[in-house]
Amino acid sequence: MRLYSWNVNGLRAVAQKNFLPWVHETQPDILCLQETKVHEHQLDETLTQIEGYQSYFHSAERKGYSGTAVYYKREPLSIRTGLSDPRFNTEGRTIILEYPEFTLFNIYFPNGQQSDERLNFKLDFYNCFLEDANALVEQGKKVILCGDVNTAHREIDLKNPKSNAKRSGFLPIEREWIDRFISEGYVDTFRHFYPDTIQYSWWSYRFNARKNNAGWRIDYFFVSENTMGIVKNAAIHDEVMGSDHCPISLELDLA
Repeated sequence: MRLYSWNVNGLRAVAQKNFLPWVHETQPDILCLQETKVHEHQLDETLTQIEGYQSYFHSAERKGYSGTAVYYKREPLSIRTGLSDPRFNTEGRTIILEYPEFTLFNIYFPNGQQSDERLNFKLDFYNCFLEDANALVEQGKKVILCGDVNTAHREIDLKNPKSNAKRSGFLPIEREWIDRFISEGYVDTFRHFYPDTIQYSWWSYRFNARKNNAGWRIDYFFVSENTMGIVKNAAIHDEVMGSDHCPISLELDLA
């Protein structure tokens, strides 16, 4: 089974940039999107009814902002939205798919750059998610998290760590949360397979950042440790254009 995650920075925008041909060629079993910036009723059937897929959208109350979506070939046991604290559920940031083999969180984590208030919101969101994930693991569930986490973990994960050390997305307090997340039993799958590989998933639209590969790795597939037995590989598909992020993927062996 192949899972893909992509912050598309506007689903309607990426649809004008080879999105559907990419889906048809790549054939993800599950495709998780973040920052869709759209409500389902604003889309035509080419995007709500992609051949071979069912879809589910979780949109922000505010129009043109945030939002997540999933496209899936295999029907899950259930789909739900949001975290356990309703404070985090008005921006369309979370879709949870439950399968017999695993529970998948598709999350667009908040950005903390706007203000101290938003940074605190981001950190509180992180902690709420971790509590929810831990509760599932304690029940014996295998948990997979994919999405735009909006934080680069280590210096290897961004081009210019020193000049960004005081910027949200690479603040010590944000990086420490990822340390805590890993210490509580979750695996950064890309780093598991490629501990020393320098590869990014987001580039600013400014300063020819993508052309110069001055990027950040802020999109992840994390899994609970009890899931690693079915994880075969992880990848970053930085050749795929259409957004300021590129897709990432996780390959599972469910045989």
